[in-house]
Amino acid sequence: MTETSTAQLPMRSWLFAPGDAARKMEKCADSAADIALFDLEDAVTIEQKPAARTIVREFLQSRAAGHERLWVRINPVDGPFAVEDLAAVMPGKPGGIMLPKARGRHDVELLDHYLTALEAANGIAQGTTKVIALVTEAAEAMFTTGDYKGAPRLVGMTWGAEDLADALGASTNRDASGDYAFTYKLARSLCLIGAASAGVLPIETIHGDFRDLEGLRKRAEGVRAEGYRGMLAIHPAQVEVINAAFTPSAQEIADAREIVAIFAANPGVGAIGYKGGMLDRPYLARAETVLRLAGAE
Repeated sequence: MTETSTAQLPMRSWLFAPGDAARKMEKCADSAADIALFDLEDAVTIEQKPAARTIVREFLQSRAAGHERLWVRINPVDGPFAVEDLAAVMPGKPGGIMLPKARGRHDVELLDHYLTALEAANGIAQGTTKVIALVTEAAEAMFTTGDYKGAPRLVGMTWGAEDLADALGASTNRDASGDYAFTYKLARSLCLIGAASAGVLPIETIHGDFRDLEGLRKRAEGVRAEGYRGMLAIHPAQVEVINAAFTPSAQEIADAREIVAIFAANPGVGAIGYKGGMLDRPYLARAETVLRLAGAE
């Protein structure tokens, strides 16, 4: 799914809520987050997972509309809980599934098989339950980030630094300056490149300090400039900052329109003088991307 095809449903902010906490799920669903993401994996203990599945299903069933933005993070498909997660929540008709610890395209294909059967069993139109994959949480997954093109149902790829550190036996994922160490910057880059290759949305991982809204803003704006199109959130206070960071400003839109207009007025020209410099075709492509993101084409 390309940026154009996902334009009908904004996917800038993805807010997590624990699947065993109905009140937090309600706040999450009622927030300004583009996607409300109910978690059955890391936020829920093994002992609490059966209860959480019921809570999530009942919450989904209590909502008469807006299911396209109500997603569920299940447990990994190679573990003992994923099938039970899906069987429990699919009667609630979630808009999508987050697949954690994806080891490669084969995990998305396996998830597609499960979803196809469960859609049929629950009267859900075939193929309408979308998927976002967490693609760097296992060591082996770092080698498969470029394999997702054409993967069924896939609309986005995101990455994780915490589980990757655990997989590598690292004591930290940060360098001396407090920034991500090289391996985790590599994971971010591989996710971005893999998503571009697959034609799906690249989504940045969480900013763990939910009180650091200025740091969040700088980071979100930075990764958007690199090509990311949204970001995971762990607290409602982060949503407004993320939405703003991944929405083109009025000045960006005006500049993009001017560049598009210049090329439209000069068809067949490869490079055009502009404000003392030269613009070539990549600048036009970037301007068109800005207008797509803003819905201003």
